[in-house]
Amino acid sequence: MESINFEQLNLNPRILRAVKEMGFEEPSPIQAKAIPFVMEGKDIIGQAQTGTGKTAAFGIPVLERIDPSDKHLQALILCPTRELAIQVADEIRSLAKFMHGIKVLPVYGGQNIVNQIRSLKSHVQIVVGTPGRVMDHMRRHTLKFEHLKMMILDEADEMLDMGFRDDIESILEQTPEERQTVLFSATMPGPIRQIARRYQNNATTVRVIKKELTVPKISQYYYEVKERNKTEVLTRLLDMYAPKLSLVFCNTKKGVDRLIGDLKGRGYFADGIHGDMNQAQRDRVMNRFRNGRIDILVATDVAARGIDVDDVEAVFNYDLPQDIEYYVHRIGRTGRAGREGRSFTFIVGKEIYKLKEIERHCKTRVKRRKVPSIDDIESILADKTLDQVADTIRQTDLSHYISILEKKLEDEEYTSLDIAAALLKMTVKPMERDDVEDIPEKMYDTTFANTGAKDRGMARLFINIGKKQKVRPGDILGAIAGETNLPGKLVGSIDMFDKFTFVEVPMEHAKNVIQAMKNANIKGKSIHIEPANAN
Repeated sequence: MESINFEQLNLNPRILRAVKEMGFEEPSPIQAKAIPFVMEGKDIIGQAQTGTGKTAAFGIPVLERIDPSDKHLQALILCPTRELAIQVADEIRSLAKFMHGIKVLPVYGGQNIVNQIRSLKSHVQIVVGTPGRVMDHMRRHTLKFEHLKMMILDEADEMLDMGFRDDIESILEQTPEERQTVLFSATMPGPIRQIARRYQNNATTVRVIKKELTVPKISQYYYEVKERNKTEVLTRLLDMYAPKLSLVFCNTKKGVDRLIGDLKGRGYFADGIHGDMNQAQRDRVMNRFRNGRIDILVATDVAARGIDVDDVEAVFNYDLPQDIEYYVHRIGRTGRAGREGRSFTFIVGKEIYKLKEIERHCKTRVKRRKVPSIDDIESILADKTLDQVADTIRQTDLSHYISILEKKLEDEEYTSLDIAAALLKMTVKPMERDDVEDIPEKMYDTTFANTGAKDRGMARLFINIGKKQKVRPGDILGAIAGETNLPGKLVGSIDMFDKFTFVEVPMEHAKNVIQAMKNANIKGKSIHIEPANAN
């Protein structure tokens, strides 16, 4: 099927705005195939695996067909588990962000039913529920279907496997005959086909069948992290493995832009590509990546199509891909031409179940790794440096340098081991950072104690220039490094707004930075810098 964009689906402008804000660039295959049929009011059978974008495939048409002025229940979505019900409700709320008067409610077992009844009385138009709890509400007459337009069965095969067939059929029997019925299922066993024949009207079948995927011989690892720690973990891995070229994948355009800013703010040579960039802009970034002028390329899956660079040594799944096939496409961009390749995937919370599905479907193994500590990084960098030292000893005449050291040792109270250790420390000492999971309390100057910095141990400073003055994060970083001799990697996040900027620096250097920057100019403009106000 030829690739299309969301504009071609003729969506409500408010839904389209929400889709763009969520950062999605184009419909997934199941969305592109299913949405037009569902928007026309047709019954469909959608066959697609988990992780292919099914929620938006029915969620967008549901919102298109809902009348916000009608306060009755208009759409019922059945899901096999409470977790999926909550997830589906959250995504539909995000899609309805700019639509006024739309109420979505998840109902499931384990939650106080009295609270659910109270919520149902507040004019909910879309209910997302598990079969058992929906049946409870039907028995209590707190769910009324007189105005129901749409019935969605999500992951129907899972619901049957869990023994919900009788409940599903009881619910379908109670809904209006003229309703639209949409059924999604990864597999099509006999009972699913029987339900489709009995309760759907001339259903159109929409299939997105996964082709057999094989993963190339690449070392694959995953790290369980918190969302807020992803950038910190990424930079630790970059420091530890020091890949020549790295590809980092985000699921959205906003995610790409945010991560580029964070990496540049920490002193890394990074740039990115996504769907909002024209071809000339993408080509410029790709040329810089191929030529080594940047060594980290951040991209969305859509923008990364056709990337063909042989020297990529590591792929980072900063966000777990939404489609299983994307995982294979992503990591296949490393380990080419017989080279060693590595992939690193960041997992947040329940994403571990989706990763297990990727492993099953691709017949591969992704090994769990512990997030490296500062000591781990230092040890690995020391080993690499000492290997280089050994090569230098074997391959180079060091007599001139030995004589310099011997003279120095005569004048000072140092041993040769002292000097070697000091040189090793200067070479390998990684950026000082807080622990990723458990940030300890630190003693620091109370002048900066409540400056709103994201990480303890960092002072958040205010600078009175921003995007309107055509200033970029790199300009701020360069000015601080140039005026203070503070290494760029010690500077934390740089958050730019139209008329001002917040920048984080280590607490112990904050006073010196403010003093040194008092008379500084950035891009020819004089600046004012002070501790940020936490309030």
